Amino acid sequence: MNIWNYPEKIAYPYDIDYTPPSKTFIYSFSIQYYKYFTLFFYLCTEQKPNKMDIRRIIFLLLTVSFTFSLPAQNIDINTLKTINKWKVHGLSRGLSASGVIPPVGVPAAMGLYALIKKDQPMLKDAIYIGTSVIEAVGITYAAKHIIGRDRPFVKYPDKIHAYGAPDADSPSFPSGHTAAAFSLATSLSITYPKWYVIAPSAVWACGVGFARMNQGVHYPSDVVAGAAIGVGCAFVNVYVNRWLNKVLFGRQIK
Repeated sequence: MNIWNYPEKIAYPYDIDYTPPSKTFIYSFSIQYYKYFTLFFYLCTEQKPNKMDIRRIIFLLLTVSFTFSLPAQNIDINTLKTINKWKVHGLSRGLSASGVIPPVGVPAAMGLYALIKKDQPMLKDAIYIGTSVIEAVGITYAAKHIIGRDRPFVKYPDKIHAYGAPDADSPSFPSGHTAAAFSLATSLSITYPKWYVIAPSAVWACGVGFARMNQGVHYPSDVVAGAAIGVGCAFVNVYVNRWLNKVLFGRQIK
């Protein structure tokens, strides 16, 4: 059963244009994100995050991803409707495109440079970053086709206008661009835990998520879920790559 395509009268019992979120919702939502970003920056500056840290970050990511659950769909579409109207679609087009190129180009360039210079530490970093992105994209692709949520401009053509929209048949939830961007930003921040890496990476990844909403191709819940997947994959991949490094670099490269 497609959980996102309930009849209109069930999923949206109220015919409203915009209902501002309640103060209680805004407060609880802000607290969750404060906890999440506090832990995110703490983990990024730790050289070796422990298992309890990973469990905490996964728990918080799941909490955030379920913030926009089915009962909150009115907030979801109304928030998107507001963002979709902002006249920054040219900027959003560029930011949206950057959600594809850097996640592929950065680890590829690092890997190529490492091979040329025979720099094994950088090659390990490139593999970690690249596999983090691959995992995030793979999970996102699978979730899209399992859940099968319609694009917002398809379900609400009278409310949402698509700017540079993808194929209407492409599922919406979660956002693949956002997942790739947050996976790259988080893995870079873990690999190089400096403020001048963490801050620009976080701003760029958030910009990609915003751009997908401004273009009208993703709901806010799509973006939040994509960010959760991207960040989660980067942290979990720390442990996956410990095993992968043993397999690939059992013998030292001279």
